[in-house]
Amino acid sequence: MPASQPNAIKSRSSAADGYDVVVVGAGFAGMYLLHRLRGLGLSVRVYEQGNGVGGTWYWNRYPGARCDVESMQYSYSFSDELQQEWDWSERYAPQPEILRYANHVADRFNLRSDIQFDTRVDRAVFDEGSNTWSVTTSDGKTVTAQFVVLATGCLSNARMPDFKGLADFKGNVYHTGHWPHEPVDFTGKRVAVIGTGSSAIQSIPLIAEQASQLFVFQRTANFSVPARNARLTAEERQAFRDNYPEIRRKAREEMRNGIFQELPEKGALDESEEQRRARYGARWAKGGLTFTATYNNIAIDKAANDTAADFVREKIAEIVKDPAVARLLQPDNHPIGSKRICVDTDYYATYNRPNVKLIDVKANPIEQILPHGLRAGGEDYEFDDLVLATGFDAMTGSVAKIDIEGRAGETLNHKWSAGPRTYLGLMSEGFPNLFIITGPGSPSVLSNMIVSIEQHVDWITDCIGYMRDRDFDCMEATKAAEDKWVAHVNEVAYTTLMPQANSWYMGANIPGKPRIFMPYIGGVGVYRQICNDVAAKDYEGFAMTAAPRQRVAVSS
Repeated sequence: MPASQPNAIKSRSSAADGYDVVVVGAGFAGMYLLHRLRGLGLSVRVYEQGNGVGGTWYWNRYPGARCDVESMQYSYSFSDELQQEWDWSERYAPQPEILRYANHVADRFNLRSDIQFDTRVDRAVFDEGSNTWSVTTSDGKTVTAQFVVLATGCLSNARMPDFKGLADFKGNVYHTGHWPHEPVDFTGKRVAVIGTGSSAIQSIPLIAEQASQLFVFQRTANFSVPARNARLTAEERQAFRDNYPEIRRKAREEMRNGIFQELPEKGALDESEEQRRARYGARWAKGGLTFTATYNNIAIDKAANDTAADFVREKIAEIVKDPAVARLLQPDNHPIGSKRICVDTDYYATYNRPNVKLIDVKANPIEQILPHGLRAGGEDYEFDDLVLATGFDAMTGSVAKIDIEGRAGETLNHKWSAGPRTYLGLMSEGFPNLFIITGPGSPSVLSNMIVSIEQHVDWITDCIGYMRDRDFDCMEATKAAEDKWVAHVNEVAYTTLMPQANSWYMGANIPGKPRIFMPYIGGVGVYRQICNDVAAKDYEGFAMTAAPRQRVAVSS
């Protein structure tokens, strides 16, 4: 780069096939990042494999799909006009409404002109000579960019199981993470659902209302609490709007999970059994994810956790009329909350329907899919349609689908083969100018995702602005900082009960995937302060270098 060019970043966009920043994904992270980077005057290209915005909410269209964070909080905070003008209809917004919101944001901020739809990013290679990335897309084109930002989402790579005979099934096969865009009608059909995680818990009650027969194949029971969903009144919406500044501040700074809520002051064993039951009962009646925040030690103290788990197991036994079915639905192999707790509408009551049968595939494993059903535990089950609620290759799956090559030919998949390694969940050593939004090593899936998305986007944008102002053209996490952060993430995780579950937080749902606790459990407020402190210390733990002719190291 000629020394006479004062702005290292802006010069990158001079070529027709070059951009300052390439963003992978047009979900809530990619859209907000595009909006912020435009504010810096940068040229940005967003590549999205779907033909519309919305990310997770574009793909997950299964029956009953809705967010488990209340809609008034699962929304952008960067624009007060936006949060004042959008009317959420329900306490928990359904998928179609969240997708309408995403499209409204794309239109309101005129984002589509910089998004290329129906395009995957297949490969990204870092050029050490020019400090740029060459990005190859599914249409066969290659562009260059100084920065690449992976806004690929944590739950966007649907896991297709490798059941023997699956390709031979004659009926329709659906995956909850890649549901058809047109309505699916199960009326009068015999349907099988494999899996009882969040998407199954949301969809099973609705499928059961249509199907003549529903078989649910469960390997592991999950804890679920009632959502108590309801229409939002104008008064309830206005109460949030009037107090948004303080609600957002507390969610970002004081709440471990980024959700504004009443914080508990006591531990579960600080009260009598009668007091505990009353308090759990009130939270159960209120509904929602805050059930596990009834007491302040449920996540860290097994005895305290047992009181909450026992309460939910008792509720299941009260709801489900058949004691044998109730026992199968009562989780007994992990602490409550160590897998993401689910919220539901009439999930357990659905098993009282005469057309619903629960099959325990832990005791009777699925042997193979047959042309008109499946065989499990030596017994054949016949059905017309098959629904795979088998989850996602979470946190790293979508990143792993891209061939990313950093310094000295090192690939990110090779580096992460024993588990993902990042500094702050934002960058990985050896891959300069490559940012990850809500990546492993950040709060991400343990939080209100939009709170974490906005924090990461703001940090990345401010960082790029910092580099532009100082003529730095390359930034990379140092090995020492990364090693220290990975150790810290693991240390904090093991102060809690979370690693005791074979959860997708640990990668346990993917055969052969390394078992490592991927998100940062220290809380969004603590994490935000750590990131802010790093930035205030001139991005401590990152090495920044100037253009090739004047390269100097500034931080280690």
